[in-house]
Amino acid sequence: MTLSGKTAIVTGSNSGIGLGIAQELARAGADVVLNSFTDRAEDHALASDMAQEHGVRVRYIKADLSSADACRGLIAEAGACDILVNNAGIQHVAPVDQFPVEKWDAIIAINLSSAFHTTAAALPMMRAAGWGRIVNIASAHGLTASSYKSAYVAAKHGVVGLTKTVALETAEEAITCNAICPGYVLTPLVEAQIPDQMKAHGMDRDRVIREVMLARQPSRQFATVEQLGGTTVFLCSDAAAQITGTTISVDGGWTAL
Repeated sequence: MTLSGKTAIVTGSNSGIGLGIAQELARAGADVVLNSFTDRAEDHALASDMAQEHGVRVRYIKADLSSADACRGLIAEAGACDILVNNAGIQHVAPVDQFPVEKWDAIIAINLSSAFHTTAAALPMMRAAGWGRIVNIASAHGLTASSYKSAYVAAKHGVVGLTKTVALETAEEAITCNAICPGYVLTPLVEAQIPDQMKAHGMDRDRVIREVMLARQPSRQFATVEQLGGTTVFLCSDAAAQITGTTISVDGGWTAL
């Protein structure tokens, strides 16, 4: 399939899952807008390298997605949005009664409210174009819960609910809205944690991955950013035109437990 002529905005996309998704959308022919809250030379170099590799237009736009105005400003500055991937997110772990208020507010703002603001700004563009795809990166924690992750679990459950509502509001249009719910994904951030886990548990790499890091993931394998990118491209395809308002779990069986 080809996404040639489409413009895709991927929030939180200068590393990890977002960058992997952006790469696959560019590979499929979409012009891409990368985003994060930084504005470094390497951010813009990512865009340049991606454009050269795939022969598409790629830009980097700084936007702090904890700000409603910045979320909507990102869409406005991009100028077009056929595909919106809401991926930006942060995490903090603490018991509910000890959870810092500022961390709760930041997680809800970046993980949930940003998806509302970008979607609200993008929908008029999609309606004007007569076509649109919204893909929200939720989590296995959008469908289940873990202790000490109250804000993250609440936000990701909220993303799933927002996905269903937007899908219903656009059901008679050529616009779909779905959520991908990853389990543990092998990102550079996760990769960097493996040596510390090996030392803490006195295990080799394979054992610490299977028995500690992926204890809740029945496949005992990480999902990859390429797999999440491929799932996103599928949801943007004509084959997925009647898939809307649903979640697709890429979690090695986690939520089947």
